[in-house]
Amino acid sequence: MNRKSFKYTTLLLLIVAASCNKDLLEQYPTASFSPQTFFKTENDLRSYTNSFYENLPSATYIYGEDYDNVVKSSVSGEISGIRNIPTTDATRWNWQPLRNINFFLNSSNVKNFPNVDIRNKYMGLARFFRALFYFDKVRWYGDVPWFSTVIETNDEANLMKARDPRTLVMDSVLADLNFAIDHLGTAKSLERITKWTALALKSRVTLYEGTWRKYHTEFNLQDADRFLNECVNASFELMNSGQYSLYTGINGPTGKPYTDLFANMTLEPVATEVILGRRFSNDLGLRHNLQFYFTSTTQGKPGLEKRLVNSYLMADGSRFTDIPGYDTLQYFKEVQNRDPRLGQTIKLPGYTRIGATTISPVNFASTMTGYQPIKWLNAATMDLSSQSYQDLLLFRYGEVLLNYAEAKAELGTLTQEDIDRSIKLLRGRVGMPNLSLADANANPDPYQSGMYKNVSGTNKGVILEIRRERRIELVMENNNRWDDLMRWKEGHLLATPFKGMYFPSAGRFDLDNNGTFEIEIYTGNKPPAAGIYQMPVSELDQETKGNIITNRNIIKTFREDRDYLFPLPLEDLRLNPNLTQNPGWKQ
Repeated sequence: MNRKSFKYTTLLLLIVAASCNKDLLEQYPTASFSPQTFFKTENDLRSYTNSFYENLPSATYIYGEDYDNVVKSSVSGEISGIRNIPTTDATRWNWQPLRNINFFLNSSNVKNFPNVDIRNKYMGLARFFRALFYFDKVRWYGDVPWFSTVIETNDEANLMKARDPRTLVMDSVLADLNFAIDHLGTAKSLERITKWTALALKSRVTLYEGTWRKYHTEFNLQDADRFLNECVNASFELMNSGQYSLYTGINGPTGKPYTDLFANMTLEPVATEVILGRRFSNDLGLRHNLQFYFTSTTQGKPGLEKRLVNSYLMADGSRFTDIPGYDTLQYFKEVQNRDPRLGQTIKLPGYTRIGATTISPVNFASTMTGYQPIKWLNAATMDLSSQSYQDLLLFRYGEVLLNYAEAKAELGTLTQEDIDRSIKLLRGRVGMPNLSLADANANPDPYQSGMYKNVSGTNKGVILEIRRERRIELVMENNNRWDDLMRWKEGHLLATPFKGMYFPSAGRFDLDNNGTFEIEIYTGNKPPAAGIYQMPVSELDQETKGNIITNRNIIKTFREDRDYLFPLPLEDLRLNPNLTQNPGWKQ
């Protein structure tokens, strides 16, 4: 939340997480006022709609990615394949936020508010959040009941409503977003929803839906191209507005624009790129746990996965995985002369923390793979539990550029000019060569093709390159990777072994090549403590050598016939027999 703007009224205190059942649907959103006496002034509209901001993603969601990009000491049910049908689910299958939004939209005092522009601005805000709410529901469940009104006690038809087709719901989401775009304010804001935020959300939503429909042919959904064109149009409108550009400043904490986009303590210095952020403040006690999560030995030990590290290009734009023997290079050699974003995402030899002068080597006690994340990190003074207070990014211009390029590539309308106004800017920020459309399609990367098995056609090469760019640019942001794998129908990647650094044998290793050992790989019994991290050779994927293999005792599975959607809770199926379970989930 921001420093002062998101001060929630007593209305929000009455909002509780609950399942979509009859008791919930019969409740009024609050008991502290009546519709007849409220919503008489703009301040009333503002006070009520402020509560909607609580529905934005949490800090943990923003930075806590843990799928095949980032490996942790434990794995979620989505990765292990052990996903049971829940009895109840007050997180995903929670409909209270929608009731509060629809209560506002259907209030006669709101509908009849005398100032049309003010009324439509706040209705646009409410419809933005309704679109966001339903986008989440569709991503998780597919078909869901569409509710545009508050359900009353005697409304048996809606209380026992079946799931509406995904097509109806997503058309309704699109209508909500278009209304929001037309009526929200145009003044830029780092913490308030504006026309530009709505365009960014529309860009994200329509890319997701267009590619889902294209690749998930088992659902027989039409209009993939319509949604992809909506993505192109929304992205281009935002790009053509002149409101935003990539942050390229050199006056941040490190002087490296990509690093400083995330390491800045506040959003103001990077406001050229940030469309919407989540605000924090040490003075107001608004903090999160980011740096403790990345640096502690007890919070999952996150580390980047080997296939992601392999995906970073060489600094000259050539492919790392084209180098003979790339898969057995040791850490020091494999990270030399790579895309600078690699060294701005994980620790490389010689890395120092912001505000420090001493070198901070890889700490294997804090990372599962050896590829230790540094994206988002600022000074070490914030490393203790719940002591981080840097602002976090929810929507940024860089994502819009990627959405634009991908949608056009999937449509088959991408030109080199389109790449020059999107991918070129992202690569140029870190000094990387531009992407060539002709070269990419003439010589698709076999390594990327081996991961993304569903890409084909004349644009295969450039689609693979845009996916590479997206994965690298957006890693550890807003769980983008999960959404990408689901919409591309590439969930099989979650069921493969997750790996880390390569070691050619047992012994001690000087990772930074500076004369100091950081890790000892041992055979047999653990030797006496030597002041360095010690790891048994059994944690490598071959008998006496190999890559670190993580979570080796967990068999990961992903069922193509089931796991792209979540199951509906059993209790809700019991309460409403007109609801049906998703395919593959046995009740």
